[in-house]
Amino acid sequence: MNIAVRYYTKTGNTKRLAEAVAKAVGAEALPISTPVSEPVDILFLGNSYYAFSIDPEVRNFIRTLDKNKVGRIVNFGSAAMLNSTWKKVKAEADKAGIKMDKREFHCRGEFKGLHKGRPNADDLAAAAEFAKAIASE
Repeated sequence: MNIAVRYYTKTGNTKRLAEAVAKAVGAEALPISTPVSEPVDILFLGNSYYAFSIDPEVRNFIRTLDKNKVGRIVNFGSAAMLNSTWKKVKAEADKAGIKMDKREFHCRGEFKGLHKGRPNADDLAAAAEFAKAIASE
């Protein structure tokens, strides 16, 4: 199974999650500035809320994906106050014609003193276990 991990982060929280996910599935965590050029069965995509939506760079990244090269997107991320970005990412995946997995990993992320130390070691371990479970299907 071919797996890619891409992420977008402003604080470093999602990068840390991406590195845990990538290590668990034997891939490399790369920023979304790195295109997905090889066919992949699963694209783990890390992102977060910025100003109550996904960042325009994440939207643009999804729009550049080749639906013939990406089997499905699995969403993961963190946020200090808002929950999942799944619906926003799915809306973009639908426009791109790419299947979106119904499962995702989400945890709290530290931002301006809120949720100090998150994602923590437990969050990173949970993200890794989540990714292993998806990849082993």
